[in-house]
Amino acid sequence: MSDLELLQPGEAEVLVKHLRSFPPLEMGSEGWNQQHENLEKLNMQAILDATVSQGEPIQELLVTYGKIPTLVEDLIAVEMWKQKVFPVLCKLEDFKPLNTFPIYMVIHHEASIINLLETVFFHKEVCESANDTLLDLVDYCHRKLTLLVAQSGHGGPPKEKGLQDCTPMQELQKQAELMEFEISLKALSVLRYITDCVDSLSLSTLSRMLSTHNLPCLLVELLEHSPWKWQEGGKLQQFEGGRWHTVSPLEQQKLSKLEGQVWIALYNLLLSPEARTRYCLTSFAKGQLLKLRAFLTDTLLDQLPNLADMKGFLAHLALVETQPPMKDLVLEQIPEIWQRLEQENKGKWQAIAKHQLQHMFSPSDQDLRLQAQRWAETYRLDVLEAVAPERPRCAYCSAEASKRCSRCQKEWYCCRECQVKHWEKHGKICILAAQGDRAK
Repeated sequence: MSDLELLQPGEAEVLVKHLRSFPPLEMGSEGWNQQHENLEKLNMQAILDATVSQGEPIQELLVTYGKIPTLVEDLIAVEMWKQKVFPVLCKLEDFKPLNTFPIYMVIHHEASIINLLETVFFHKEVCESANDTLLDLVDYCHRKLTLLVAQSGHGGPPKEKGLQDCTPMQELQKQAELMEFEISLKALSVLRYITDCVDSLSLSTLSRMLSTHNLPCLLVELLEHSPWKWQEGGKLQQFEGGRWHTVSPLEQQKLSKLEGQVWIALYNLLLSPEARTRYCLTSFAKGQLLKLRAFLTDTLLDQLPNLADMKGFLAHLALVETQPPMKDLVLEQIPEIWQRLEQENKGKWQAIAKHQLQHMFSPSDQDLRLQAQRWAETYRLDVLEAVAPERPRCAYCSAEASKRCSRCQKEWYCCRECQVKHWEKHGKICILAAQGDRAK
């Protein structure tokens, strides 16, 4: 592992071996919280290992112990919890928690898993070890990309505005919306890594990508909308490294990482031999794909020279006859995790929400104090600063921050005024975290 280690030799192996999937009912429980902390440690260590390029034992352990399917099931389970249980909690009039952090951790769990998958799916053997759950992961990525396109057509991406004037639950809902945007962009990267393996994917997975979801056409829509870009005040804003930043006129022609992921995915799905023989070029698909010609400028080709092959493919496509939609009867495997979880919990979502409200999301001060101590042990400052893609942001106004809370050393602020304004929300967890540190 790298010089800056979060996990000791042998510790990572133990954590990976004990990973398991949790049903929606158990999310937020003591066992679930322990696994969430373990997953965060594995996540941070995987990023550290990838950053220093000294081998990636986390990825190797996940493959060795067959835990990629476990992560995929856990990912879809928490996605379902967010859609089915979280809205119920938000509507309960008698639920006014003083501290929403236990619920936030469940919401954040999806981001933790997709971030870990993004880190390790760069390796082909990880994609292969997903086995049948790769179908479920493809469906998951399709849902997230569809959400990105839909958001672009309804007022653009969510922004960090107005959080300071909300109730705790309203603030949590807005944070979940912001997080959903970042999760969807991570799913885009995971999908691109799956397309790198397109020539070795099962026929069912390939059919799911090309026929069921028609991912090439969805990716064209994504390029058209470019949800990672936003015009504000006459200036181009671009989302990268976990935040929005202003792009200077000189940098606007530079290919962003997210745009690069879309182009590489399109290249894999349209030009790889296996995909080309199986993609049905209907008149609709032809019309959508030919829109790409407007994007293939000399500047783009200079940055991604392989796209010259794409330009040639589109020139040929413009001249060929389209195909009618295929009507052959095909027996294929279908994803089963979402459907199984939905059937197992049908009609139980209200009861699950009330059970979790009583047993998981209404902790005592003592429970919060113990949890705060565990959070402090998990989120070591030296590791967090090493894996952070950017400078810290103010917890109140989101500006770049240089001052840390002197009591808990966890929260960042740009000025004293913001810290004072945020104290009403931050104060209780800050005191608990500080007490937890002293108790160690």
